Amino acid sequence: MNEWFEEWFESPEYLKVYKKRDNIDAEQLVSFICKNLLLVPGIRVLDLACGAGRHAILFAERGFEVIGVDLSKNLLEVALKNVEESKLNINFIRSDIRNFMHNEKFDLIVNLFTSFGYFRNDEENFVIFKKASEMLKPEGFFVFDYFNSVYLKENLIPYSCDEFDNFSVEQFRSIVNYRVEKKIVVSDGCESKTYSESVKLYSPAELLIHLNNMGFDKIGLYGDYKGSIFDEKKSQRFLAICQKQ
Repeated sequence: MNEWFEEWFESPEYLKVYKKRDNIDAEQLVSFICKNLLLVPGIRVLDLACGAGRHAILFAERGFEVIGVDLSKNLLEVALKNVEESKLNINFIRSDIRNFMHNEKFDLIVNLFTSFGYFRNDEENFVIFKKASEMLKPEGFFVFDYFNSVYLKENLIPYSCDEFDNFSVEQFRSIVNYRVEKKIVVSDGCESKTYSESVKLYSPAELLIHLNNMGFDKIGLYGDYKGSIFDEKKSQRFLAICQKQ
């Protein structure tokens, strides 16, 4: 039986739902990272769980040598198409991030837009911190972008419905056993398909402990892509910029 992310990310419905995903957020985040870390052209960047390559492309446009890794064949095909149109040189690799390793070391490794917490046990989820530590150069940087679970618990929207060109998307959200469970119903009026998402909730304190245990020093902790200082009660995001000890 496939995991939820294998079924959902490989479906044509996923790309339809997120076709208009806001690239402004991606540009804002990449710009903030580059400015914060004073990154210069030529550095090596690894985007773990790169999806359709929004962030990888923006890093490459700044003159970085970029590798993007993702499990979804569907999303990587979109990434490759986008790269061909932009004429950038990015190496996209299809792999489960739990098993991925690379012989060369990186200056910067990123895991962005809540591409974390998908797996059922903590060891598998936190392996991404371990991988980042192993593949970074000494004093290299790791940027981790996740939702703020404290804020999410207090502000969860149980139901939403969005209308697109010729279909609707209903989303039902709940918190069960420390996981955000989402049922997604995509309907074109004649046929409906149902998918799911399930993401583990980790507190900011837990995340910081695991980052420290994997050899990372916190440089900055932010609550959005503009660089606002993290506030556990008010911030929607948990954006940690760390350096390998």
